[in-house]
Amino acid sequence: MSSSVVDIVLTIVAVIVTSFRLCVRARQKRLWIDDAWVALGMIFNFILVIVDCLYLQDYERYPQGARVALYYMVAQFFYAVVWSSRISILFTIIRLTIPKTIFRRVLMSAAIIFGTVWALLFSQLWWICETEAGWKLQPRPQCDLGRSVAITQMITDVLADFFLILAPFFFLYKVRLSRAQKVRILSVFSTSAITTIVSLTHAYYIFSDGGLKVIMAAIVEASMSLIVANLSVVVAFIFHLKAEEDSPSTPTPIVTFGSQPRKRVRDSLATTFIGVESTPIVLEDLSESRPRSLKTKDYDEISFNNREGKQTID
Repeated sequence: MSSSVVDIVLTIVAVIVTSFRLCVRARQKRLWIDDAWVALGMIFNFILVIVDCLYLQDYERYPQGARVALYYMVAQFFYAVVWSSRISILFTIIRLTIPKTIFRRVLMSAAIIFGTVWALLFSQLWWICETEAGWKLQPRPQCDLGRSVAITQMITDVLADFFLILAPFFFLYKVRLSRAQKVRILSVFSTSAITTIVSLTHAYYIFSDGGLKVIMAAIVEASMSLIVANLSVVVAFIFHLKAEEDSPSTPTPIVTFGSQPRKRVRDSLATTFIGVESTPIVLEDLSESRPRSLKTKDYDEISFNNREGKQTID
């Protein structure tokens, strides 16, 4: 019972944090692909906790076929939350990179790989559980996933989270930042290690046939993955408020890019225009990924000097 309470509380926290992130992005008119993925993860997580409660508490009132379906839904929605959260983190990194660069192409390829891994894990569960169907006759059906699933989850979780931690290091390598700013940004993205620790615990329970502990650990991992996916935006918003309090008239830059491509190109993903000359770009916070609009009023954030071919972000 206490485990169910923890699962519900973590899910509520994850939904609240995600909703706050989406409200911040919507208010700032910065909604992008990473927000779509995290919103999808929130929906999956909400469905997961409902199905989990039905599977653990009220399974006796349902026919056997429905109990089997509830187990499959718990298992598959778990994968959906975890991997949609990871893809969201990846696109948060992508939106901070310069378009048409090799590093951005690498990140886009990684996003495709993440989706492929999700599909493979989805298929692996069906393959193993349908091969040995005797578990479907249990009062509370639960498939014995075995060592193959545990090993696959450990390998994919560790590699994916390691990539999400490592990518920002390459991203910030040539960025002009103070040491304190770099530590702050890398600390936010390094929280993916929390997901790794929880996922290893989950894999351990699968490996040792932990019974219902496998389900409980899955809910915890799903909620923690969703919370971690939102930290970059939430922390950036908090520091942005702090900067406004310290100096209301002058925004405090967090990330500075020192060079631009020589050609003016249009980013098909983030609809960002890149200027001709090599000029600094200053991002106010981690959530600043692209120009919101091209305005003509005095309080423009972005101004283009078409004659000189320069781009400045104030």
